[in-house]
Amino acid sequence: MFQNRAEALALALPAAIFAAAVFLVPVFMLLSEGFRTADGWTLSAYAAFFSDPLNQTVFLRTLKLGALVTVVSAVVGYAAAFAIVNLSPGKKGHVVNLVVLPLMISPVARTYAWIVILGRTGIVNQALQAVGLSDAPIRILFSETAVFIGLLQLFLPLMIISLISALENMPKDTIAAARVLGANWLQVFWKVILPLTKEGLVVGGTLVFTGSLTAYITPAILGGSKVLMLETLLYQQVTVSNNFVAASVIAFILIVMSFAANILLKRIATARNKK
Repeated sequence: MFQNRAEALALALPAAIFAAAVFLVPVFMLLSEGFRTADGWTLSAYAAFFSDPLNQTVFLRTLKLGALVTVVSAVVGYAAAFAIVNLSPGKKGHVVNLVVLPLMISPVARTYAWIVILGRTGIVNQALQAVGLSDAPIRILFSETAVFIGLLQLFLPLMIISLISALENMPKDTIAAARVLGANWLQVFWKVILPLTKEGLVVGGTLVFTGSLTAYITPAILGGSKVLMLETLLYQQVTVSNNFVAASVIAFILIVMSFAANILLKRIATARNKK
């Protein structure tokens, strides 16, 4: 498209300068707070953060819920995406629209809807009492279960969309050929579908895991102060404690976890492809 590299660089330079000025420089300044002290550069802020039992609990809870939401999204997403891909073109379009529809609704509205569903007088508790499984309302809100449900509902469409794209790019006759050769459905998925759709899984897994780590509204509303996660803890450190050093540490940890998840998923996909 461009006759020389200088033309391409000249066109990209304004966007690069803008991104550096409004994003990279502020992020670097924020992250540097966690390493910088009056005596120089140090890791003491990170040592202090991880030595606190509360911070350890919050870190492990965030990692656990992020991983759990990603795994469940992958399992449900593969089933849903496979069913959607095999629909007729007309029906497929309608179902894909239904999958995308939640993404057009504000996460705040979607999260508050779960209060109506999971509250003590909500639909779930009413149903449990109606069928005799519970004599009194059970507490679902402000628990890890509520946060998990909210995050799963929030990011599952991203996984489904990623897997639909990967499955549609897969050769149409591969599954039929594997079945003709005697492979059962588990073998078909493990040895045919999974290796051929690993890129979609990596993209979807990265989006879901990163989104689960960095989402604030859903853990804040459904978890409250009883189920702190790193993002809600970061908000508290800035707005309540005015502790920008701790906030910088948490922000850096979230960024590292996001990049690590992407690298790990790629390595797993590559290792699986080599077998």
